[in-house]
Amino acid sequence: MPKKGSNGSVKSNARKRNKLVAHRTRGSVLNELNMSEQERLELKLKADLHQDILKLIKKKRFTPRQLEKLFDIPQPRVSELLRGKLSLLSVSKLLYYAHLLGAHADVKLKSSGQNQVEIASPRTQPVAAHLLSVRP
Repeated sequence: MPKKGSNGSVKSNARKRNKLVAHRTRGSVLNELNMSEQERLELKLKADLHQDILKLIKKKRFTPRQLEKLFDIPQPRVSELLRGKLSLLSVSKLLYYAHLLGAHADVKLKSSGQNQVEIASPRTQPVAAHLLSVRP
């Protein structure tokens, strides 16, 4: 029989049954998802690029209405971009948005071992520790 609280309401045992179990991850949470290595790498790339785009939008103080006109996309697509719906955005589309914001993207490859080597063309300069960095 359910217990009654001090105010006469019925207390549920749901809290006891729905205990949350803590799970610690090592490194990125993406590594723990049931995704292929290629999907994880693409998602990390999209996330880095998206964060850089949001920084540019904030720095230049664009409104959603201005972005709608600049990107030539309807308001729902602008909202998806600003809210980080990465599954609906391709890397090429994010690169195009960065271009329209007046940014230049540099792709840098690093060794996954301890001896990290940066590979870049002589004319590019390292911008950040992202796999892909966007410069205004």
